[in-house]
Amino acid sequence: MQTDTSAAAERNKQPILEELLSVLPHSGQVLEIAAGTGQHAVHFAAALPGVTFTPTDPDADALRSISARRAASGLANIEAPRRLDVLDADWLLPPHFDAVLCINMIHISPPQTTPALFAGADRVLRADGAGLLVLYGPFREGGVHTAPSNAAFDEWLKARDPRFGVRDLDEVSAIAEAQGFGRLRVSRMPANNLLVAFKRL
Repeated sequence: MQTDTSAAAERNKQPILEELLSVLPHSGQVLEIAAGTGQHAVHFAAALPGVTFTPTDPDADALRSISARRAASGLANIEAPRRLDVLDADWLLPPHFDAVLCINMIHISPPQTTPALFAGADRVLRADGAGLLVLYGPFREGGVHTAPSNAAFDEWLKARDPRFGVRDLDEVSAIAEAQGFGRLRVSRMPANNLLVAFKRL
């Protein structure tokens, strides 16, 4: 079975991991949304053997790539990938997760996926767990792009689909608060990205 590879995921997986090591609990269950090629899941699972990762994606090709990468890794703490679209009314998952991880999704999906992501996370996070939702990607701050490259990327995204675009961190935080999550931490990452951790209130 063939694996797909993302050059950006390969470049950024280690910096993301370094932040996650100080954000995620080192044991428990983590649900990954929009897991793509599976590169992140395998890299993180190898570094966090006490954490079980459940990778998900709505795309059949992505699920095949995750399955192949999981098999090749030999890691026991990655569950079989599941099809999941955040817009589904029911994610068909039990509420046993300590954290939900979503990398590079909200800017390449319609705006309604952001509140759906927080609402879904609220349903699947354990009542007695860490209650974390961690986002990674480009953001505007105060309505302003943080770099010319992000502004150009935003224009490219909107040309591809007018519903896409780099989201404003304050707007995302307001959506999170409306769904019962408070912003816990903002980490500045390479390539003008942010890693933003939210915690269920």
